[in-house]
Amino acid sequence: MIDAANSEDPNWETNEGKDWPKELLYSRRMSDMLERYAPGADDAMKLAVSAQHIQRWKSPRSDYPMDRKGYLQWRTGLNKFHAETIAILLVKAGYEKEFIARVTQAVGKKSLKTNPDTQLLEDVAGLVFFEHYLVDFSDRHPEYNEQKWIDIIRKIWNKMSCRAHQYALSGHIKLPDSLVKLIKKVASLNTSGSY
Repeated sequence: MIDAANSEDPNWETNEGKDWPKELLYSRRMSDMLERYAPGADDAMKLAVSAQHIQRWKSPRSDYPMDRKGYLQWRTGLNKFHAETIAILLVKAGYEKEFIARVTQAVGKKSLKTNPDTQLLEDVAGLVFFEHYLVDFSDRHPEYNEQKWIDIIRKIWNKMSCRAHQYALSGHIKLPDSLVKLIKKVASLNTSGSY
């Protein structure tokens, strides 16, 4: 049902010569990363990770003011939207309330740093962003200087656990060559306590 929902995405991306609905491709990348990073993850986390961006196109950024406050409102709204959307599907599939609550808490990004499920989802999302989306994002913003990139990378890095940091830096994911130095710089600044 999650794949079917994400297959409705009107936005498409090409990956390795195949066209994909954008959020279906993202969901597959998230699931692949979970299998690599936490192969023992249970069904609740497998579903949470695959539903991280479920039907994201239905809540576009353009619906909110194009400033920092609007961005934060959009992100908060997205988390709620994704959690509610997956909850509806899990109810239809007959899952128990406790199971649904666990999945929706992770997808809704509740209690990051204290809820291991939310932290695992955030780790996987950060690793997927670095491996698959950072280069494209940098290509779309050639105007950003080094400090801007450090700020962007730092915000993602700070949401990830120490385990995810080690995983990212130890060759388990493909980091973009052009940004490896900045990622390592952020990692060293975090270690030294500069941030």
